Amino acid sequence: MRTLSHPRPDQLSLPSVLHALSDPVRLEIVRSLHDGSELSCSCLEVPVAKSTLSHHLRVLRDAGLIRTRPQGTQRLVSLRGDDLEARFPGLLSCIVDELRRAA
Repeated sequence: MRTLSHPRPDQLSLPSVLHALSDPVRLEIVRSLHDGSELSCSCLEVPVAKSTLSHHLRVLRDAGLIRTRPQGTQRLVSLRGDDLEARFPGLLSCIVDELRRAA
């Protein structure tokens, strides 16, 4: 399994983060991970094909929203909440709070 790159906290940019959050599927992934859990990609309950899910996870990873780590044959994803809070205070919690209100 190849090593995945993740941007450093100082490389996170607001336009990239907001672009990554502009899709409903990616918003649902972020909401699912907001409680601090680390989930296998196969445990994410989103209504898309596996290849499309891979694309969405890559967009989130490239923007710095999630961290992906290999474990055996699986990939586990988690939200980079501390990095995002340090770089953009309150942004992520505001977005997730609104998602919960809307649901």
